[in-house]
Amino acid sequence: MLVLNRFLIPPDTQDAFVERAHAALAALAARPGYSSGRLTRALDDPAHWTLVTEWESVGAYRRALGDFDVKMRTIPLLSESVDEPSAFETLADAAPGEAVRVTPSDRAAQPWR
Repeated sequence: MLVLNRFLIPPDTQDAFVERAHAALAALAARPGYSSGRLTRALDDPAHWTLVTEWESVGAYRRALGDFDVKMRTIPLLSESVDEPSAFETLADAAPGEAVRVTPSDRAAQPWR
């Protein structure tokens, strides 16, 4: 599962944003089910940032959001993201040089996750 939060950060507040984003990423990385994460900035317009995390399941991500440390260090930051869908389930992927692997929807197959 991929979570993509986009941000528009004015240049004069970017240092503080980066510090808070690092803290948020560290809090998320400490949670079970976390696979990877990164903070990125657009090359063409440095006001555009993303916080991208990957999770083993929807349930792992939702449980992570309930953690006290995540609530304190991550939720305030995420509330400043662009108001748009941010959580995406992986339906197909491919490793370098390998065939595309199709994955059934987690929502349809296992709604309790």
